[in-house]
Amino acid sequence: MTNNKMTIKRKKRHNGKKTSASIMMLLQLMLIFISICLPSFTTISPLRAINAEEQPIDITNNNGHSNLLEGQRLFQLGNYKEATKFLWRAVLLHPSSSSSSAYTVNEAFAPFLQCYMHLDKLVDGMIFVAAESYLRGQDDMGDLYLQQALKHTDNGRQNSAVVRLKEIVSNNDNDGLMKFKLIQEVRDSVDVARVSTTKGDGAAGSAETTSSGISMQNGSSSTANAALKYDNGHDDIISSQYNNNENTNNYSLIAQKYQNYTPEQLYNMGTQYFNTHQKNYAEQFFQLSCIKSNTTLAIACTTAVYLRSNLCLWGVNGTDFERDMEVVRRVTRVEGERYRSVRQLRRTSTNNDDEEEDSEEEAMMIRKKMGISNLKAENDYILWNRATSVHPHMMLGYPLSNDDVVLKRYSSESLASLDELRARVERRTLLESQQQQQQQQQQQYNYGGAGGAVDERRSILELPDDLPYSVMEMRDKFVKKNEVYKSSKNLSKLESSSQSSSFAPIKVGFVACGFNSKAVLYLSHDMFRFFDPDIVEIHIFSTGQPDPPRFIEDTMRGVDWRQRVMDTVDYFHDLREYKGDHIGLARYIHDLEIQILIEWDGYARQGDRAGGLMALRPAPIQILHQEFLMTSGAQYIDYIVTDKNVSPLELEGLYTEKFLWLPNHFFMKGHAMQKELHPPRVEYLPKVEKGSKFELGVGSPQENACLSSNPLGRDSNDDQVSFVYCNFNKFLKHNPETVRSWIRILQQVPKSILCLLENPVEGIPNLRKFVTEASSSGDDTSDLNNRIHFLPWEKNPFDHQRRSYSLCNAMLDSYPYNGHTTAQDALYAGVPIITRSDGNEMSSRVSTSANVVLGLEEMNAYGGVNEYETIAIRLGTDKDWFASIRTKLIETCLQKNPMHPYWDALRYVNNFQNGLKAIWNNFLAGNEIQHVEVKEEREQGTLETEIVAREEKRKKARDERERMTSKDEL
Repeated sequence: MTNNKMTIKRKKRHNGKKTSASIMMLLQLMLIFISICLPSFTTISPLRAINAEEQPIDITNNNGHSNLLEGQRLFQLGNYKEATKFLWRAVLLHPSSSSSSAYTVNEAFAPFLQCYMHLDKLVDGMIFVAAESYLRGQDDMGDLYLQQALKHTDNGRQNSAVVRLKEIVSNNDNDGLMKFKLIQEVRDSVDVARVSTTKGDGAAGSAETTSSGISMQNGSSSTANAALKYDNGHDDIISSQYNNNENTNNYSLIAQKYQNYTPEQLYNMGTQYFNTHQKNYAEQFFQLSCIKSNTTLAIACTTAVYLRSNLCLWGVNGTDFERDMEVVRRVTRVEGERYRSVRQLRRTSTNNDDEEEDSEEEAMMIRKKMGISNLKAENDYILWNRATSVHPHMMLGYPLSNDDVVLKRYSSESLASLDELRARVERRTLLESQQQQQQQQQQQYNYGGAGGAVDERRSILELPDDLPYSVMEMRDKFVKKNEVYKSSKNLSKLESSSQSSSFAPIKVGFVACGFNSKAVLYLSHDMFRFFDPDIVEIHIFSTGQPDPPRFIEDTMRGVDWRQRVMDTVDYFHDLREYKGDHIGLARYIHDLEIQILIEWDGYARQGDRAGGLMALRPAPIQILHQEFLMTSGAQYIDYIVTDKNVSPLELEGLYTEKFLWLPNHFFMKGHAMQKELHPPRVEYLPKVEKGSKFELGVGSPQENACLSSNPLGRDSNDDQVSFVYCNFNKFLKHNPETVRSWIRILQQVPKSILCLLENPVEGIPNLRKFVTEASSSGDDTSDLNNRIHFLPWEKNPFDHQRRSYSLCNAMLDSYPYNGHTTAQDALYAGVPIITRSDGNEMSSRVSTSANVVLGLEEMNAYGGVNEYETIAIRLGTDKDWFASIRTKLIETCLQKNPMHPYWDALRYVNNFQNGLKAIWNNFLAGNEIQHVEVKEEREQGTLETEIVAREEKRKKARDERERMTSKDEL
């Protein structure tokens, strides 16, 4: 796709279960069968006997078999129009692996076309399938069904839909969006389920009542379900501002084209464009859905806000952005009032001891059900009836006031509360699949015995009695094992006197779907080289896919971070088969007797992360680390890894976890350990000649000028760029206040330029428009815009890091969502970071803490935006001061024997594992979970000989374990 236009004739794409190759192949075979055996077609695929008095099947939109059963029921009752809706869903939701399905595609597709035959509309059915195929990128399939429709109507005579579809797909003059819309119109005109629910004025039925309600959604749930779960019948929770401002006019054209679409259908359209990364179109459909629902479909409103933030669609001088932030605040506040409740874990007794004892037992049961450790001191537990309309990852970039920042915790809380429910849903799905396979094996196509299974699916299954696992039962087990271990080692009475000390290595697990070329592994994979085998035993639980070999070879130039981890940890568990089976994953981890489980996904990679896992409490201690820099909102997460600069005690109310405070900086970064990364030089290598081709590591930022041939936008190129400011974060992290600061900085530093990352490229015109509107009248705004330049994303992470050295004098940090990985890249390139230090969120204080550890606290703007600008302007105009700051930073990168604490990976690991040991010993002692502050054992940094010694120790331990394993096998 190019230029935001959707091309119907394009390379085939596979869209999960819904467009799998196996389904397409079966439909092709069925088409041949239909063309040969059309007269007797109505006799195939016998349906199970159904009593006409049966109640409707309880439908789960993302479960194909339940849709099939409901379609068959309606078919038997003669309700052919309504039956097509469920039968088509069953076709789309058929698993790609036939071995994991309780039905074949034919068992859904054949009666689907039978419905059209009973209605004397078989050709319409073929056109429906053809249109759906084109919309899903299955052009060959669309052509086949269109040709069959033409054949059976004498080249389309007397069937306008056939003629119309033929004209649309043959006309290459229409752009992608228009062709997409026209094909949708043809599909809707022959969708008998949709037509049957259409009102007299032509209004379409909701997404929930159309055959194509599942639409082109990636993932496991339909877009219809995604939209409708947000209770669109509740009172208006957003002001009517959208109905009275300029936004409404911006959507008038699209509103006219889709005037008969319901808010839910518009939401579905937005989701389709969102999934194909067409942000501009997605934003328009979500916004129109918001407006048409009178702002009651809150998920549409907040998703439109998120996309506008991505695209820098901030309105005239940022006025729309301020309204958008008010939407976020009001929605989350009202949803918190409606759906959040806080309950007491223990009632106070005023009568007798027996009542108090009963209350304590009840509290224990609630704690177990909620996955809350009995060692947590809090007497409240938090419940949400549904998730907020703003996802936690959306929240990270929104500049809420310090008074409103608690709303970000609310967003996390609500999602965390649903993880246990999600685990039950996944468990139900797994049981259904197993049950259906058994029935299929025993009965083949005899559906007579399926009634019991249907009844069981009418409610969400309860968890097995042992889940979530009991923290106290696990503690009792580990205390006993610790005593046995001490006895077996014949420890002296002095050594074994304390029950609260662990003597065996602590089993520590890291769980994530991102053990591949993700930022968290780029920063952190080196830490696994240095864990002391006498203190911890490291287990990796990876539920995601490895990187493709071609990607490793070409893009990564042979560097495979996943393999590096596998080569250094004690145990690497490749658990891709457990993706989606959170109960099975929890049992696997629990059975290995993992003592501390560390979560590395947070709320990133939604749909891939093991979302329900931590709620099932597979380990007695559970920790959030590194990836998601905000509270998890989960009371079943005990600790969050941080430091006192990022999370001072006075901000503990923003977190549901206790703090594990590390000294220095809480962020692991292995830059100084990776041979692919080059430390910075104080002196730049000179360019061979002015204007020569850019080469990484050669030339100063002023010479390279953000790779622009005319960086200052002047007629003459004689003027030298004076200073290069950079920000390589995605546009989601930008906002009007920050960009206004950048404008004022450029205005106060003559001949300076700003170098940004084009992420996304569609947002560049909007950002430039804002710069023009926000610039003061006294400045040449066109000249100012010419001093702002954009770079494409560098696919190789090592080249991306080195680019900071060659192109940037200083980084202007984002607020309140700091640069994280990009910030570490800049610092190791000798590029100082000016950051605001007046925020309370964890994600806003990462660079502040970094500058403190690096001895560059003068780069922290504790006074807010004005001080931020003052520091940046001075850095760009005071050459001596800039040189001293830059040299000081570079010296930290070059410091060896001992290493500087900021870049010292072994020192970080020692502190990290000492923190884990303190947490575990506190747990064994039965003490309440409290904040833990790690004190360094020594002030001196790591020597190179110590790095070699630790790696040799780990290798020796691995070799010995492998030898013992081989001996046991023999």
